[in-house]
Amino acid sequence: MTADLTPADRRAHLNRAARLRQLSEADRDAIRLVQDPKFSRWLDQVRATGGCAHPIHLSGSTTTWDPATGEILHHYDTRDEPGERLLIRCRNRRASVCPPCSRLHAGDTFHLVRAGLIGGKNVPPTVRNRPRLFITLTAPSFGPVHRAGDRCRPRRDGGTCEHGRPLGCGAAHEETATLIGQPLYPDCYDYVAHVLWHAHAGLLWDRFTRGVRRHLATSVGLPQSRFPDHARLSFARVAEYQKRAAVHIHAVVRLDGPAGPADEPPPWATTDLLTDAVHASARRVLVHTPYSPAVGQLALRWGTQLDARPLHSDGTGPDDDAVAGYIAKYVTKGASETGAGTNHRLLTRTEIDATPMNDHVRRLVRTCWCLGGLGAYEPLRLRAWAHTLGYRGHILTKSRAYSTTYAALRADRSRYEGRPGVSLDRPEMMMMKARWRYIGSGHTSGSSLIAASVRYDFACATVARRVAGSQ
Repeated sequence: MTADLTPADRRAHLNRAARLRQLSEADRDAIRLVQDPKFSRWLDQVRATGGCAHPIHLSGSTTTWDPATGEILHHYDTRDEPGERLLIRCRNRRASVCPPCSRLHAGDTFHLVRAGLIGGKNVPPTVRNRPRLFITLTAPSFGPVHRAGDRCRPRRDGGTCEHGRPLGCGAAHEETATLIGQPLYPDCYDYVAHVLWHAHAGLLWDRFTRGVRRHLATSVGLPQSRFPDHARLSFARVAEYQKRAAVHIHAVVRLDGPAGPADEPPPWATTDLLTDAVHASARRVLVHTPYSPAVGQLALRWGTQLDARPLHSDGTGPDDDAVAGYIAKYVTKGASETGAGTNHRLLTRTEIDATPMNDHVRRLVRTCWCLGGLGAYEPLRLRAWAHTLGYRGHILTKSRAYSTTYAALRADRSRYEGRPGVSLDRPEMMMMKARWRYIGSGHTSGSSLIAASVRYDFACATVARRVAGSQ
């Protein structure tokens, strides 16, 4: 092709090729994308996903028509899109995996929890006057760990571990010190109990809520089996990993009438009675692990640290929005926040050794792997959940009648955003046929750079709106 060029054009062509060779692969890929005739449409798709870090690629079509007349109201086909595909969000809740999708998930969580506190989203505002608590349940101690401030100094009573060593290192640690939460003496730390407690945390919560209902029924003279006929316990809870890599539970607990949020609770349902039931149930819960010849049978309980704060409608307790924001913040985090350094399932011992993590977390992951090979713990699937240190529950769990659902929030957002060419005046009079197929996911090296710039622009715009709103 260069044979027909003049010497000057040929030198310019060679110089341009040399400059391109100096660019990275990602830069060359980004240039290729920008030069594509359909780049603007592709960029619109990336912006529609908020700059999702790992978008899903779909191929297919949707057709909407009026069944009475047969008129086609709208037709969409990915054959008209760049690469004949449509990009949608990955919806990963973890901020370490996809920041824009995690922010969207945190926002949905905030509205879900907030609706159960003050109403909205088909929840009546009267729930704000119900008996409500913000509670925190912790894991028990599995061994002495480094703590912040002066709390890591040796105890005045001369307390020691089972090997006779002081229960403190003598140093005053900063709150941000990486040593916080690490065992003082790894050989004194009960890694087996830690992992098995995680594996049974969901059962501990189930026993706890049952105990609260039973205590309430007994306190007012009701047969325990008749409690659902008089009241309902509604809740939303989130699991958070502490510095010592142990899960603790934050939850909003509310007393409703038997029909749920739309039904007023009975006169005997008070905040004080609910508080007593929470404390009594947390003390009594006991779960036994399956018996194993190698480990025996462990008795698992909640930790002694229990916090139950009333949420008052007059504003004398914790602020409802602050509680909702607190829970939403932790729903975007996972075991990687503890230093596990991974968000995927660890399948082999080699992967465990190769994954960057601190010694404490690595011991927990290895314990999951070792216990997972014992027949008694096979139902716990500890090897499959080694990346979460044995914890198998959802990060956020709510009772059915607490408030709205994630699916309803996403449907509302979809209706609010609308679809080009589709009238939403009478959706009950329309019919739709959709055919979709998964064809891939993720970004190329160049598209990843562009998506990162979109995320940055969205983040800057968000900060600007917050600053403007505070002025």
